[in-house]
Amino acid sequence: MRTLKYVLKRLLFLVITFFIIMTITFCLIKMLQVEIPLGPQGQIEKERREALGWNEPILTQYGIYLKNIFTKFDWGTSWKVSYMTPVAEVLFSRMMPTILVNVLSILIGLPLGIVLGIFAALLKNKWPDHVISVIIVLFISVPSFVLAFFLQYFLAFKLQWFPLVMSSVADAGGMFTWKMIYSIMLPVMAGAFYEIAYFARTVRAELTEALTSDYMLLARTKGLTKQKAIVRHALKNAMVPILPVIIGTFLSVLGGSMVLEQIFAIPGVGTLTLSSLTFRDYDLFVLTSMFYTLIGLSAAILTDLSYGFLDPRIKMGER
Repeated sequence: MRTLKYVLKRLLFLVITFFIIMTITFCLIKMLQVEIPLGPQGQIEKERREALGWNEPILTQYGIYLKNIFTKFDWGTSWKVSYMTPVAEVLFSRMMPTILVNVLSILIGLPLGIVLGIFAALLKNKWPDHVISVIIVLFISVPSFVLAFFLQYFLAFKLQWFPLVMSSVADAGGMFTWKMIYSIMLPVMAGAFYEIAYFARTVRAELTEALTSDYMLLARTKGLTKQKAIVRHALKNAMVPILPVIIGTFLSVLGGSMVLEQIFAIPGVGTLTLSSLTFRDYDLFVLTSMFYTLIGLSAAILTDLSYGFLDPRIKMGER
């Protein structure tokens, strides 16, 4: 019962925080908004603007905005990026390329990062540990766009192993074909480098601490071999703080990377956000901003709640 109350409380705070951020974002955008010339469907566009209350005060517009969201799930209209198209429809159409690239990056980076972290922890202060540590620092320190340009120049331009940019759905014959996956391997690798470094560093730190803990000494004195003590106790306890991070990482695949998507011409959510800024597509920018906000808040709450479910020693809702 106490856990349920805690979960409901966190969800309530999530909704309140989301509403506050949405209110601030909408009001700031409306305060900065300039007059947008009418497009080809001038009369229809004018009627649409009047229905949204563009000639009314900002708070009146916000009331209409909330009413449309709750009654029709209408987040507004795209005036520039996809003319006269509901912004929710535009956003959903851009999700799949972002999800595909990021899921593949995590599926490659996560296991490699965990294996390298375990290997480094077991061989702490030996040359393999030093080599892995240098790789971790390199991948974390170097910005993703630098790695992306490096991969583009050597693997695509010089060696011509991969295409420079992502293929279109029409050219690849679909979103989930081998040709499409082949065309996105460079952004996948660029994204995977950070995942490898991040999880290798995290696993190494947690496993190193577990290997030097008192319960490992107790396990050895009870007769367990070093290998059995590591598998049964050290790895199990080291994974408890890491699994919630993995959950949050998989949730973040929806967000994508604005920089990588721009470099490799991926028509995803990140590119859409930059386009909405460039073309001053205000309704679209508000929706993409709230989309990122929801991902961040959801990842935080799921990561927090997962600690209690993964480790029974952690009592959620208690002081």
